[in-house]
Amino acid sequence: MKTSGSFLTILLSIALLTGVSAPTYSKVSKDKFFAKGGDISWLPQMEASGYTFYNDNGDKQDCFQILKDHGFNTIRLRTWVNPSDNRASGHCSKEETVAMAVRAQKWGMKVMIDFHYSDSWADPGKQKKPAAWEGHDFAQLQKDVYDYTFEVMKALKDNGIYPDWVQVGNETPGGMIYPEGSVANWPQLAQLINQGYDAIKAVSPTSKVILHIDRGNDNKRFRTWFDNARSHGAKYDVIGLSYYPYWLDGHPDYTLSIDDLGKNLNDMASRYGKEVMVVEVGGEDTKVQNTYDMLLAVQEKVKAVPNGKGLGVLYWEPQGARSWSRYALSAWGEDGRPTKALDAFK
Repeated sequence: MKTSGSFLTILLSIALLTGVSAPTYSKVSKDKFFAKGGDISWLPQMEASGYTFYNDNGDKQDCFQILKDHGFNTIRLRTWVNPSDNRASGHCSKEETVAMAVRAQKWGMKVMIDFHYSDSWADPGKQKKPAAWEGHDFAQLQKDVYDYTFEVMKALKDNGIYPDWVQVGNETPGGMIYPEGSVANWPQLAQLINQGYDAIKAVSPTSKVILHIDRGNDNKRFRTWFDNARSHGAKYDVIGLSYYPYWLDGHPDYTLSIDDLGKNLNDMASRYGKEVMVVEVGGEDTKVQNTYDMLLAVQEKVKAVPNGKGLGVLYWEPQGARSWSRYALSAWGEDGRPTKALDAFK
């Protein structure tokens, strides 16, 4: 509702005369930072392989500049323990992650670090522990998590990087670091989460710790998981969600699930008193207008979370063109330019 200055003056005058309190209007400050960005961990290998990025005008340009010109202010980076040299499923070592974080900061971007606690992809289908941690008993495994997390955070700090957000685990509906950290054994999973949390805070107390699961429109999934997290004492600051309509069974059209995403965001913020953030989102690169519309809708839902508890929206590998990655949900075209979908962040 638009309220004119004269109307407010009248209300205040009535309040003074009658002793009745004038109504107050709560709103989120327009100055509050809202994260808009993406996970671009493939970028170094794309560049190393000779992939050329072009801006909207067809001019060769640094990918960071292109992203910044499209409204990006935040970069998310995954980190793996002892990764291979596979260009798509490897790299993202501590050293490479730190180098990318330094680069992101130089471009004026905020940084999110995503600990997978694996040597490669960790997601709902797989949470394989690092090879170097195989055979360790649970006490040692807890130390592994703490020491590795501390080591990466310390390397970032030594290079002047204090990430705004840090994920303990990536898409962990079934837990992480199997089998010890499976949701089949929540007491142990909570202890592993807390080792990561404590290591992060020991190095960078201002970093907000995120716990992240997928299918952000599925309220029952989230309530079950975070009720367990609460009852078992898992420590965190932010609830992270993935939202990929493309992967939803029978619901690839985002209009069928976007309202459920909004309701879940609101419920998570109120039920657990936490901030919320869509840390992964993506749409089909061949359905540009649909992906553009979806991104606008997702941002609206996150911004609508009461009391400013909706922190932002991050695209997963927007620059990861299918011609290079074979990934169908980037926001990059065959011509090496960003698609219109990316304009949704402007």
